Amino acid sequence: MRLNIKLLGGLFLGLLCSLGHAQNTDWPSKPIKIVVGFAAGTPPDIFARMYGDYASKKLGVPVVVDNKPGAAGNLSSDTVAKSPADGYTVLYNLSTGFTLNPFLYTKLPFDPEKDLTPVATTMRQGLVLIANPKFPASSIKELVAAAKAKPGTISHASYGAGSPSHLIVEILKDETRIEMIHVPYRASPIADLVGGQVDTLMEPIATAMPLITSGRAKALAYSGPSRHPALPDVPTLSEVVPGLAVTSWHGIWAPSATPAAVLARLNSVLVEASKDADMQKRIRDLNVEPLGLSRADMAILVSQDAGMFSKIAKARNIRLD
Repeated sequence: MRLNIKLLGGLFLGLLCSLGHAQNTDWPSKPIKIVVGFAAGTPPDIFARMYGDYASKKLGVPVVVDNKPGAAGNLSSDTVAKSPADGYTVLYNLSTGFTLNPFLYTKLPFDPEKDLTPVATTMRQGLVLIANPKFPASSIKELVAAAKAKPGTISHASYGAGSPSHLIVEILKDETRIEMIHVPYRASPIADLVGGQVDTLMEPIATAMPLITSGRAKALAYSGPSRHPALPDVPTLSEVVPGLAVTSWHGIWAPSATPAAVLARLNSVLVEASKDADMQKRIRDLNVEPLGLSRADMAILVSQDAGMFSKIAKARNIRLD
């Protein structure tokens, strides 16, 4: 009896497709691991655990966090990029891992665009340009005027060259044509800001608020698209530079070959978490806002932010390797 090779081939492919479909519909059947690029107790770790707990309840399997700090989140990204694309290992990282790091590091061991794919956003926050309480300017307009009157005399601290706290101010300087002295720090500049050794700092609102409310720092501007409810009298950067709005956000990524059905299910659960009333309250209590976007909208956000940061990084020739 002759065998019909084409028929057997078709049956074999059909069997593989059926098995693949069965695997997708069985997902998840074991614990899911979230690899976080920062240490336990840091904001990314805290939010990863919040979303992980919610997903665990909805998916019916344990969701565990694996902290792999190092290299500005690149170590964790590389770990997930090289993990099996089965939906059981995902990445929790800052947006800068995809919008900024590719332009600061020339030798990444993975390709952010090809090796990893967006799953869902979780939260976002603006940054506040804060100043020492004795600093003469009390608003962004006054700061710009003072910097123009005495170029190169006002300092702005940052969390290091290439950090958002650095680049946002560089964009502001470009747009307003002012000169300020950049003072990069390896650790937190807050003590020196409060002590008066540096004049200003672009600080995430979650950590800036305690300084502002206690009077140890004053707010000059907010980087978000509109004034923050907790700081209604503080102008936005866009009030001096139309269109300049920058937020820091977190998200979850997966290996690019992860089945589409798994990615869709993950996105659905995580977006649902961002809309959950209890989750929203917990997130807003930390002075940040929940952000649940579709995978397509998350990809657009990455592209938009990458365009903005790459432009200033190239203009200033900023490299970290």
